[in-house]
Amino acid sequence: MSDIAPRTRTAFPLPLPTAVALVVIGLGLTVFGATTTTLIAPVKAALALTGIGLLLNGVSRLGKAWAGPGFDAVFWSAASWLVLLGLAILLSPWLPLAEDRDVAATVTEPTFATPAFTGPHPLGTNGFGLDLLARSLYGARSSLLISLSAVLVGTIVGAVIGLVAGYFQKTVDRVVGIATNSLLAVPPLILLIALATVLEPSLRNVALSLALLTVPGMVRLSRATTVAYTNREFVIAARAMGAKHSRIMVRELLPNVLPPIMSLAIVMISVLIVAEASLSFLGLGIQPPEPTWGNMIAEGEGHVFEDHPHIVLVPGAFLFLTVFAFNIVGEKARRRWDPRSVKL
Repeated sequence: MSDIAPRTRTAFPLPLPTAVALVVIGLGLTVFGATTTTLIAPVKAALALTGIGLLLNGVSRLGKAWAGPGFDAVFWSAASWLVLLGLAILLSPWLPLAEDRDVAATVTEPTFATPAFTGPHPLGTNGFGLDLLARSLYGARSSLLISLSAVLVGTIVGAVIGLVAGYFQKTVDRVVGIATNSLLAVPPLILLIALATVLEPSLRNVALSLALLTVPGMVRLSRATTVAYTNREFVIAARAMGAKHSRIMVRELLPNVLPPIMSLAIVMISVLIVAEASLSFLGLGIQPPEPTWGNMIAEGEGHVFEDHPHIVLVPGAFLFLTVFAFNIVGEKARRRWDPRSVKL
């Protein structure tokens, strides 16, 4: 008979009733703070933020009890927000949303209506009676389409240039290095403003302008990763077997370059969302009545924000949550895929 006792699975010691109570209380405070009309705005915001904190704490405890101590509630919350936002954008033409851009259709609608989750305008209206929820979702579509397109173009161009420079080195590497440093020497906002003044403010032109901000970082990362793998055994073996340069770069080096490039690309999406919002805020991006988060925030200029803070807070909240979510997801991807990351 074996003397080895069978292993038993030890449950993670977390009080589940406490976790469930935190989720329920947090959700209740969040909904009450967001919907009540009997409290002033600072108190409502404090209640909502407290509720969100309790909700995240409860979700974290439930997740750790279910999936183990490695459960990351912040990451899953960020990923859930991106999924929900993506679904809302895709389904927005079929959702029962109010008017978002035609001011002639909102003549009878209230202007600067405050958020009322049980009314026809859950997040309020702007000075033309346009629905802020509809404008935020359609603005998200514009902002994300521009950012994703710019990151895609910048990643492909930067990765290819960096791969070629890191593989051939010598003169090619020096030329690419000078060009990359020249782009990095120009302040990003100044470069965007200069391009915006000579290009028509369309989705394509704004995306191409933002792609220039992505290329230098992608070139540097792709080159550094390529140099790190160029003298590895599998690359030397491929050369010894007579493989062509193109085959070595595509079959041997590219699979090792892609993971860190993809993790940086996710983070760059958040950077370009902010850059696009900055251009629209300055009036150099997509022009009204086409909604973007930047030109929606610009509607709060002057004394509008003081009298009607939701005009800025609603698109600002969408912008903050989306940028924060992409940063969290990108950092998680970097820790998993980037070989330069050190696990402590």
